[in-house]
Amino acid sequence: MGIGWRPEIDLTVERLDGIGFVEVIAENVEPARLPESLAVLRGRGVPVVPHGVGLGVGGADRPDPDRLGHLAACAGALGSTIVSEHLAFVRGGGMEAGHLLPVPRTRDALSVIVENVRIAQESLPVPLALENVAALFGWPDDELTEAQFLGELVERTGVKLLVDVANLYTNEVNLGLDARAALDALPVDEVAYVHVAGGHGHGGIWHDTHTASPPREVLDLLTELCGRTSPPGVLLEWDDAYPSDAVLAGELGRIRGAMSRA
Repeated sequence: MGIGWRPEIDLTVERLDGIGFVEVIAENVEPARLPESLAVLRGRGVPVVPHGVGLGVGGADRPDPDRLGHLAACAGALGSTIVSEHLAFVRGGGMEAGHLLPVPRTRDALSVIVENVRIAQESLPVPLALENVAALFGWPDDELTEAQFLGELVERTGVKLLVDVANLYTNEVNLGLDARAALDALPVDEVAYVHVAGGHGHGGIWHDTHTASPPREVLDLLTELCGRTSPPGVLLEWDDAYPSDAVLAGELGRIRGAMSRA
């Protein structure tokens, strides 16, 4: 069981019972000057996974060497055994999207992304896992489902998967994509770990804010996933409006319960 490490809850993370690993946003740490809390956790033997948000393997541009170097340095400084990023479009033509946008699921896009992933893998000292993203829109010319796209990417590159069940739920609500059908088609044996998070609905749209308790539907998807495979780790993301230690401990308990129901 894991939790996303954030500076605002560093002491909370240190105090929580049963934390098997943590994840840190790679862009928020400097490898040469790691926060003391991460050093404390590492000293206890708690694995730390660097989680990037800005590499942008889903764009036409090749991965930025400086960003790859930073991810590699984070992995080295933290003694990590894996690095994770998003399968997302984040920039193009010198402009930043400001959001993790879905990639067009076409054969042409897949070929570009395969090459980008291979470049990233060659630059990193540890395996790479890619996360499925939450979307507010879909591209009109998609040729593959998300599961098919991810499956072919795994087959062609050997990249691992970071399955975010909250993002699957988001895409089901917003785009009508069947989350359970996606779990049926994903290569679940290649799952490195899993994300769970909450959000808010407004006007029929689900916003994956990471600022609330994961809804029952997300936990049900976690149960479904755990019925198909035994993921090496499941991690709670909470990025703002942080609750008390007791509430976070309770949320971890809810996640454990969802896993045990499988």
